[in-house]
Amino acid sequence: MTTTAAGITADAPPDQDAAVDDRVLAGPHGDLRVRVYRPAGAPVAGLVWAHGGAFAHGDLDMPEADGVARALAAAGIAVVSVEYRLVSAIDYRDAGATPGTDGVRFPVPSEEVASAFAWAAGGGASDLGVPAGRWSLGGASAGGDLAAGASLRLRDGAVPLSTLGGVVGHDGVVPTPRSVVLAYPVTHQVLPAPSAELAAKIAALPPEKNFPPAAVRAMNGNYLGHDGPATSPYAFPGGQDLRGLPPTLIVNSDLDALRSGGEAYAAELAAAGVDVFVSREDGTTHGHLNRPAEPGFAGSLARIAAWLTTDALVGTAHER
Repeated sequence: MTTTAAGITADAPPDQDAAVDDRVLAGPHGDLRVRVYRPAGAPVAGLVWAHGGAFAHGDLDMPEADGVARALAAAGIAVVSVEYRLVSAIDYRDAGATPGTDGVRFPVPSEEVASAFAWAAGGGASDLGVPAGRWSLGGASAGGDLAAGASLRLRDGAVPLSTLGGVVGHDGVVPTPRSVVLAYPVTHQVLPAPSAELAAKIAALPPEKNFPPAAVRAMNGNYLGHDGPATSPYAFPGGQDLRGLPPTLIVNSDLDALRSGGEAYAAELAAAGVDVFVSREDGTTHGHLNRPAEPGFAGSLARIAAWLTTDALVGTAHER
């Protein structure tokens, strides 16, 4: 058994003692389902979480959603997992891929994740008992992009509040996250160039494990609904004004082309004066939080749990 911080183990099943219930919020684009995980004891922190899946796949039952939430609940963290609306699926690795023509597009999933956080931190999930100011926001892969973009929305107050039943804040102020947690995130519309070390690792990956720049661009274009540049700073946070954002933890997969984006985003955050901690999970490929049997699952979740529950690790949001 590999024991890690917060009691998370590589070979133990996710916590089955957490109380789990589904709730339906009045979201900005209609009903918005979330799954709430309540720890067995009083929670020490809360996390609103968005799974990945190229903006077009995934659900609340996948390990990257349910397994992550249960493991964090076992560490004393209340989790709200968001079932944001998905865009239509395309084969983004196909050289001729073009954006789909049906389904939702940006900004729908972005606004739903931001609104779910505003609901949870603004009082909608007060029954969970998360201490005031202890709600964080996070996501994995494409969900990491949604979480990071939502953190900009929340900083700017650009959240549709009329559908949230008046639970946002006691004084109408949009709540902001204590911190942001990103696992192997999508961060830029155009994937930044990798370092020589990462390029060598990418070259050795089988095609199904790789994310070439053209595939990332097609995936992101499908999210936007067009091949042109994004016109909103909330679509892809990389390269935007990041000043005043909350402290951010980025956990990258090791053998992953998207690591170049996560590392570049970390550097941009630091340059903007944001407290940031970035780590790389050795030996992992993209999406390792969706594979609980791999050691990287427990290792990354131990880092995330420590970040969310240890005040000494997290700084504060600084001036913009």
